[in-house]
Amino acid sequence: MLDIVINIALVAMAISLVLCTYRVIIGPTVPDRIVALDAFGLNMVGFVGLMMMSLETAAFSEVVLMIAILAFIGSVALAKYWERGLVIDRNPD
Repeated sequence: MLDIVINIALVAMAISLVLCTYRVIIGPTVPDRIVALDAFGLNMVGFVGLMMMSLETAAFSEVVLMIAILAFIGSVALAKYWERGLVIDRNPD
């Protein structure tokens, strides 16, 4: 029974990933694209987590952590770039 639920969740996550990809490519504004990239990263973490449950292994736990860290850093960097126009301030103050 759990296998059926995991497979249904994997299909739902795959559809969500396709819709996030569509929003990143076609998104009407840049903030919409940034939010879609963040949602894409979160969906990837969930998708890999479900794959770990489906395969009954913990081999991809490092992959989940790396995707989560990269998604967070990417979202923060894009938001800062959108707000100020640069990511790293180099003021000698």
